[in-house]
Amino acid sequence: MEAGDAGNGSAAAVQTKGSGDDVSHKPLPPCCIKAKAGVPESEAKCHDTVVSGWFTEPRSRSGKTSKVRYYNNPMWPGEAHSLKVEKILYQGKSPYQEILVFESSTYGNVLVLDGIVQLTDKDECAYQEMVTHLPLCSIPSPKNVLVVGGGDGGVLREIARHDSVETIDICEIDKLVIDVCKEFFPNLYIGYKDPRVRLHVGDAVDFLRHSPEGKYDAIIVDSSDPIGPAQALVEKPFIQTIARALKPGGVLCNLAESMWLHTHLIQDMLSICRQTFKGAVHYAWTSVPTYPSGVIGFLLCAKEGRPVNFLTPVNPIEKIQGATKAGKELKFYNSEIHRAAFVLPTFVRRELESYATNSTSTEKEKPKEPVSKSQKIKILPNNNAILTAS
Repeated sequence: MEAGDAGNGSAAAVQTKGSGDDVSHKPLPPCCIKAKAGVPESEAKCHDTVVSGWFTEPRSRSGKTSKVRYYNNPMWPGEAHSLKVEKILYQGKSPYQEILVFESSTYGNVLVLDGIVQLTDKDECAYQEMVTHLPLCSIPSPKNVLVVGGGDGGVLREIARHDSVETIDICEIDKLVIDVCKEFFPNLYIGYKDPRVRLHVGDAVDFLRHSPEGKYDAIIVDSSDPIGPAQALVEKPFIQTIARALKPGGVLCNLAESMWLHTHLIQDMLSICRQTFKGAVHYAWTSVPTYPSGVIGFLLCAKEGRPVNFLTPVNPIEKIQGATKAGKELKFYNSEIHRAAFVLPTFVRRELESYATNSTSTEKEKPKEPVSKSQKIKILPNNNAILTAS
């Protein structure tokens, strides 16, 4: 996503990493145009939802170039988070993307794909733990789980805490990402060592099309930004393919951008998910310092069947045997922060509520024809957004 994952599950997804100038069919959002204007074009590429980072070597007052090197990670229009580079650990290129790993002075090792920071040793916990436990702790005894993308292994590490899980499938297209993370991110790669893990190197879209109907209790999509070719990963046909692979009452957790930067994309994704998932659809968020704007969001969706209440964990991590024992301590997630993740700031509530109202009005203006019941968002007093049939 915005600095989303350590790999992509789809061939379409990994192709989004080029310059935004290559994507002529959809204009860049104003936030990215402004951000691109803040740096020399020769030093940073503008992707569809985020500007890639660049190296700089500051000059002293005398004009001499300093030996200190920084990696500039754009965070907001005209603003970048600079990470001091201790040394470059790896630079290479796979058939899909450029891969960079460097050691920073404050965030540990940093993984960068096509100029976009994906994860760091210091704050990966906030992302990996939340994207995994928000869905898995919302359903009782998950058994079969699929990860789309997530080549670094961090999501696998977190799924492995759930003793009820019997199989963990992961579909990652870029084998080089897996190999690089094995060497430089052992605390993430440890997820592959669980005997329940089955690695599938290839296109996740094709993998899901050939998966048995109703196979998975949960699917976690750890993909890139939903723009350009990767937009297929959040469009209705792919979402329907995911729904087909889920059991009744099964859940999807999909990355859903930054509420500070891309509410227009969140609205689009929310609308598509509402059309497919009739059980429940909720937006949640977490704080990740090295991601643009410092936050990343998730869409939690439940397939019709057994009722799912995402707002309160029915399968609390604290009660799972061995999930938080010594050597496996959680750094970020707990049941309290699970509940808090669904509490939305007022401006987000307002924009999503307004969008839902406008969508409902538009539908009412159309000629009447046999259609399924529409849904709308209802904002509760505690800021939680729920879907109700209209």
